[in-house]
Amino acid sequence: MDHDEVLALFDRQLRREIRAEGVGSRLEPDGPAIRHVATDPRGWNAVVWSALDEDTADAVITRQVQRFAELGFGFEWKLYAYDQPADLPERLLAAGFVPDERETLMVAEIRDLKVGGQLPEGVRIERVTDAAGVELMVRASEQAFGENADWLRHRASDQLANDPDNAYLFVAMAGDEPVSAARMDVNHGTAFAGLWGGGTVEAWRGRGIYRALVAERARIAADLGYRYLQVDASDQSRPILERLGFAVLTTTTPYNMPAPRRP
Repeated sequence: MDHDEVLALFDRQLRREIRAEGVGSRLEPDGPAIRHVATDPRGWNAVVWSALDEDTADAVITRQVQRFAELGFGFEWKLYAYDQPADLPERLLAAGFVPDERETLMVAEIRDLKVGGQLPEGVRIERVTDAAGVELMVRASEQAFGENADWLRHRASDQLANDPDNAYLFVAMAGDEPVSAARMDVNHGTAFAGLWGGGTVEAWRGRGIYRALVAERARIAADLGYRYLQVDASDQSRPILERLGFAVLTTTTPYNMPAPRRP
């Protein structure tokens, strides 16, 4: 895999030519930037691409802050390490953004993945198709990451209700207990399917569940005709993905702007 070629393809297909996700969501081009605007504050509100320089950066940043303030939404500026200008992180900090944890953009060609292995005895992977399954996903995610997952409940429920053909939602069950949850987004008209989630409850880590969830989603993506899998990997999942055949392309950091306070 030619890393530079694949990164350029990723940048074009999943950033510059990104499609809106969710019913009612839309893209708002703004000169050298593109906003993803949801109809709900729980949806994904973000600056997804920009092509700035030292002369234009501050004015464009100000416009994005003003636009989302008008909407009353907080939002994310999804910054990649190759984005310009070089001091864009410092400019975002100066504008009031708060950085989240840096993640690693990793990509694998599906045909080259090494995803053999078996689930632990008594564990099975189930496709989520209803509200009860969504609640199991939320329980697994909250236990795995230690964070409120209302956003996952909203997103998964919205997909099942409004875009069921693109709702690739999974939960790993140990008996009646959810122990891991994962999602896959298929990006129509591109070469990429995206893997998200994959959080496993601490007591069940290191037993092959994460690998099995990657394998299940890779199988489906291949059947659908996708060539690559893309992951924004945490430091915890990066070494696992590298062993499975994923390559590091760059890093990405969400810079978050909270919703404006209402009077």
